Amino acid sequence: MPQLFSRTKLPSLMVALGLTGALVGVPTAAEAKPRGAKSLGDRALRVGSSGPDVRELQKLLRQVGIKIKKVDGKFGRTTEQAVRRFQAARSLETSGTVGKVLVTALREAAMGGAAKHLGTGGYDDTVGAGKSRSLGDRIPVRRGMSGHDVKVLQDFLKRTGQKVSVDGEFGARTVTAVKGFEKKNTLSVDGLVDADDIAVLRGQADAGKDPEVAPPPLQLAPGDRATVNSDGLAIAPANAPEPVKQIIAAGNKIAKAKYIYGGGHGKWEDAGYDCSGSVSYALHGGGLLDRSMASGGFMTWAEPGPGRWVSTYANAGHMYMVVAGLRFDTSAAKQTGSRWAAAARPASGYVVRHPAGL
Repeated sequence: MPQLFSRTKLPSLMVALGLTGALVGVPTAAEAKPRGAKSLGDRALRVGSSGPDVRELQKLLRQVGIKIKKVDGKFGRTTEQAVRRFQAARSLETSGTVGKVLVTALREAAMGGAAKHLGTGGYDDTVGAGKSRSLGDRIPVRRGMSGHDVKVLQDFLKRTGQKVSVDGEFGARTVTAVKGFEKKNTLSVDGLVDADDIAVLRGQADAGKDPEVAPPPLQLAPGDRATVNSDGLAIAPANAPEPVKQIIAAGNKIAKAKYIYGGGHGKWEDAGYDCSGSVSYALHGGGLLDRSMASGGFMTWAEPGPGRWVSTYANAGHMYMVVAGLRFDTSAAKQTGSRWAAAARPASGYVVRHPAGL
């Protein structure tokens, strides 16, 4: 039987006859591919972006263990925070924006952590065998895996107080240590190390313990230095500007609040606060922030360099603040029970910024 119409002319004829979509199995152009549809990596993504590529991004973030409520193709603040958490897990700049480097890292992490399970209880690591992996190169990291990234994981767990051997083998003792860490930080207690676990772990390991011998704090004029009372709360100096007094008052409200990863980022009054959530809360009390920021956001916030009254110190995994000579830092609470500390800590590896005029 002769072909009456070519495949390319048939849709045009259908439109002319008003039969668009009337024949089963003949999709319209819109049904075949939405206009403007993009694949993940074709463009940079940030808050305000939307489309199929954002949906693909959200699915991948979920795959590596980042919690996202909706896979809706809309890049809002929740997606931005999820991107920042993955960037922190991979030691990337926590910009919250998505470019080709981030997309490549995310896909590699998702593929690396989903290695084929073997009947022996191990994992098929033949792809890229011999590669010295960094923690976050494959996500999730789980029981049965081995390698350099497992050694880094064990080292970080040890730094946060968990009892584990650094042997590069993810066995029963490492599972116990991971679960202990997850429970302590109100994460999902499953012994499976996903991107959320890595972001928290990296931040705490980088924060480290307060040094026994620290450099002297920034020198201030008489009457300009805050002090820490015996109850662990700060007393503002009489000469301090009103915003500084309000920062200290807000800091006192949460000085002894428990550490909760992500705390203070969903709402101001929270059950606990992480490092950037704590600093955000105090700065908000002083009228200097209208929304909380992750530590990466503080690396480009306000003015460069230390301030006379207020200085923030941030890197991809941790941050703290110095207000009128006192350090406001979640790591201080590990030793004293309060976020306020009179002792300084080395600032190497931190970006220093300050609010204008302070």
